[in-house]
Amino acid sequence: MKLSVIIPTRNRANILEKALNSLVSQTIGKEFFEVIIVDNGSTDNTKKVVDLFTEKIPNLIYIYDDNPGLHIGRHRGLLESKSDILVFGDDDIEALPTWLEAILESFEQSDVVLVGGKNIPCFEIAPPQWIKEMWEKGGNNKIISYLSILDFGEKKKEINPYYVFGCNFSIRKKILIEAGGFHPDGMPQELIKYRGDGESYISKFIQENGYRAVYNPKASVFHLVPTDRMTKKYFFQRAFNQGISDSYTDIRNNITNRLGSKKIKLFIKKYLLFKDVEIDYNYLSGFYYHQNEAKRDEKLMEWIKRESYINNGKIK
Repeated sequence: MKLSVIIPTRNRANILEKALNSLVSQTIGKEFFEVIIVDNGSTDNTKKVVDLFTEKIPNLIYIYDDNPGLHIGRHRGLLESKSDILVFGDDDIEALPTWLEAILESFEQSDVVLVGGKNIPCFEIAPPQWIKEMWEKGGNNKIISYLSILDFGEKKKEINPYYVFGCNFSIRKKILIEAGGFHPDGMPQELIKYRGDGESYISKFIQENGYRAVYNPKASVFHLVPTDRMTKKYFFQRAFNQGISDSYTDIRNNITNRLGSKKIKLFIKKYLLFKDVEIDYNYLSGFYYHQNEAKRDEKLMEWIKRESYINNGKIK
């Protein structure tokens, strides 16, 4: 077994079916990879959809775990995986036929520990003009991080690990374990204060330790951009959630305590991704909401400070 493809999912059976279909037509033999679907508490027909692919994908594993959080699914996949290279994908992707072949090819260089590719937008409807402009202004390096889409062209190259997004994130297992696993991410909105900085922490770990990340355009996926995400309302919520993630990072690194309250605003400015006043306002609201929650809630602070979430990632 050369690759373990890990896809967490929850109540998106119809979308998941498209992702699984794209794995049926991969250009490498099915004996070279396994697919681990981790169901994070679905109440729809997710299990039935997975069962449709048991003959088409011989090494297909279904796991049900209703503990909330994307990191739960990712870590269950890690613990169940049989290969040394882990391929994390979202349930709303459709992989190019060359996806797994290109990932395998990229890891032939022993010093490469992280691989990504294009996350090509699959817009559910024609995007509004402001989304088009945001996408096109990147020229040869298109990116909208809040939608997890990017296109850095047709050339294979070394890349900043922060530009390998979680929907198309392939990593050596030993590096993920060395880093202590993913931090919390993808929490339900009612548990949003338990959100962390997800795979961004892994990217930081890779960068700080001088490991290499590679962008391979053949290792690309189409990433669904649904209608409800092409709205300012979604960007406001996404900005609020990003503020929580950055507050989490800040607390773990003890930055605001070192800076003092007068300099916190200067620290936050580097995180502001948009020049949109309302989006930036929601980002700051999320940041300060999380800072205050952490001060008053010992349980939350204990959660934030955990060394690893691999075997102890449940909210108590």
